[in-house]
Amino acid sequence: MAGGGLPISVTVVQGGFLTGKKLVFPLFLVICLFFLWGFSYGLLDVLNSHFQTVLSITKLQSTGLQVMYFGGGYFFFSPIAAEVLKRKGYKITILMGLAFYSVGAVMFWPTAHFSTPDNRLAAFGGFLVCTLVIACGLATLETAANSYAVVIGDPASASSRLQFCQAWNGVASFIGPLIASKFFFTGANANNLTNVQYVYLAVSCAGIAVAVLFAFSKLPEVAESDLQGSNIETSAVDEFGNQIGQGPIYKQYNMIFAFIAQFCYVGAQVTIGAFFINYALEAGYDKPTSSNMLSYALITFTVGRFFAFALSWVFQADFLLIVYSICAIVFNAAVCADTNKSGVIIMILLYFFEAPMYPTIFTLGTANLGRHTRRGAGILVMGVAGGAVFPPIQGAIADAANTRISMVVPLAGFVYVLGYVTFHWFTHGRHILRVKEIVIPGTQGVVGGAIEAVHYDDEKVFDKDVQIEKL
Repeated sequence: MAGGGLPISVTVVQGGFLTGKKLVFPLFLVICLFFLWGFSYGLLDVLNSHFQTVLSITKLQSTGLQVMYFGGGYFFFSPIAAEVLKRKGYKITILMGLAFYSVGAVMFWPTAHFSTPDNRLAAFGGFLVCTLVIACGLATLETAANSYAVVIGDPASASSRLQFCQAWNGVASFIGPLIASKFFFTGANANNLTNVQYVYLAVSCAGIAVAVLFAFSKLPEVAESDLQGSNIETSAVDEFGNQIGQGPIYKQYNMIFAFIAQFCYVGAQVTIGAFFINYALEAGYDKPTSSNMLSYALITFTVGRFFAFALSWVFQADFLLIVYSICAIVFNAAVCADTNKSGVIIMILLYFFEAPMYPTIFTLGTANLGRHTRRGAGILVMGVAGGAVFPPIQGAIADAANTRISMVVPLAGFVYVLGYVTFHWFTHGRHILRVKEIVIPGTQGVVGGAIEAVHYDDEKVFDKDVQIEKL
């Protein structure tokens, strides 16, 4: 959900890109990866509430799942995954990610099996370790799969192809809570962990099945040597003919502010999901219904992403995000103030306005970095760590007061996002309708990430050593 594409060092596909029927099977395998981590994320928020009941832990303690998932997995393990990808290639990296994912999922079985009321805290610690192992696998898969989806096909359709793959992430994320509402919260299962064992055993089997498909499939690999000397990121110049991104990376202030915005947004999104069921329970819904409503919220998120993508062809990205941020703040404030069941409906609608924030902030923050583009992209992805920080803060407030009051935590995150995009809009031309961008096409083969966008008015760009093409 939080995830966008990290444009790590992607090179050309040997033998050119795939088209037609040759592209179908590799793309199907990549979609399987997106589905796996979307399903896992969908189960995470449901487990948060289920463990509070079965293991008698506090809301604050339950947020350890989010800390392990986003802090331990995505923040700390993503750089390791990127290094493996650079050295060993896509296939080995994907298989490594699937191995972590499957092992972590199957570890849920003995952890749940040996859980008793006397060792409930130890059992929860075991579940945290399982979640960490799964998160390391998912961080590895996300590092590889996003860029692989780009390089295997026609660069002209790279963005659409990646959007299509990511859509299945959203589809899987709302299937998770639907399954949980049936197997975790009904009958005798509402107070035990038996079905948690079986669900995660099935998750592990799915990961193994996808790994077998990858292991025995002949997929195009990426030739690292083919891109040597073809760094398009150093070719962009500003209106004065100066190379973009000349200063040190710590002086790329737009990127730094965008990193904070990404940190705040992901923290807000994750903590809303983590306490959605608690909010619904306090509003008067039962657990199965609350879990179903979380699925409806995630469906709304998926629809919102497609809707925002369509609007982005008409309106400038920063202006569009200003509108969405204002709506998110208004709806979040209403969630804090509403004491009736209608507050849950408002929260579901809030998901609609969250949808475009991650990819838009990512795009704004990595624009015009020149030679710092890939490093800056890595820094922006580390903003996912906000998902490990916000939930414990909200959990502490929820324990001290209630979940409704604790929703001020994500509200603060949305306020910073609004401040960042408003400042960006005022300092970058104050355009309302979409401005045609300038792109520098790669010169050798199919370049992953495909095209480097230069975000300023086309009349301000000079031709320097490369051909600059107006869209």
